[in-house]
Amino acid sequence: MTNVAYKRIVLKLSGEALAGDQKVGINPIIIHSIAAQVKEVVKLGVQVAIVVGGGNLWRGKTGSELGMDRATSDYVGMLGTCMNALALQDGLESIDCPTRVMSAIDMKQVAEPYIRRRAIRHMEKGRVVIFAAGTGNPYFSTDTLAALRAAEIEADAILMGKNNVDGVYNADPRKDPNAKKYEHLTYMQIISEELQVMDPTASTLAMENNIPLLVFSILEDGNIKRIVEGEKVGTMITSK
Repeated sequence: MTNVAYKRIVLKLSGEALAGDQKVGINPIIIHSIAAQVKEVVKLGVQVAIVVGGGNLWRGKTGSELGMDRATSDYVGMLGTCMNALALQDGLESIDCPTRVMSAIDMKQVAEPYIRRRAIRHMEKGRVVIFAAGTGNPYFSTDTLAALRAAEIEADAILMGKNNVDGVYNADPRKDPNAKKYEHLTYMQIISEELQVMDPTASTLAMENNIPLLVFSILEDGNIKRIVEGEKVGTMITSK
């Protein structure tokens, strides 16, 4: 393995990141851009797992606010993450990057069931693993899934790819030209200052397991490789 800063990572992508400027649906150009970046780091020997959200297709909270049963609405969102996972798998395998989708909800025709030891074995064999369907439970976000799976597979870091910002700011940089970008934060800071990087459950889980989180722009080619090679990109969040 090439000398890298992180040997096993969880890449967290929002559903919106897959939609690009269109904000809804799946943009094949974005899919192939992300796939190419992932393949770059796999070639370095880095073991990669991906967690993708479903906000480009459905948001459980929004459905619930419109009168839908919250648990049912969340399950619809979980199915949306499966659609995104299959699109990512297709993009990766189209450039000869072996990939397995593992779902927390049983759907054996299109995905393997999530089994921790099998997921680790896939990564050890050089396959990218995409975790779909959230935790399999309503009321839990895909941010929480990323922190949970990162702890389970003993990942060295969580890389959170954003499509509209290149790190964590004290205000929305798209609206406030004086917004300050943070280079380093602690999980307690993002919780206490309500910076909305991850939900409190996910932040607490990552903090307790001492898993660093790096927030960066997924749209800039080569960013994932720069991070795993130890370059300072975006904002780093740590337990201390």
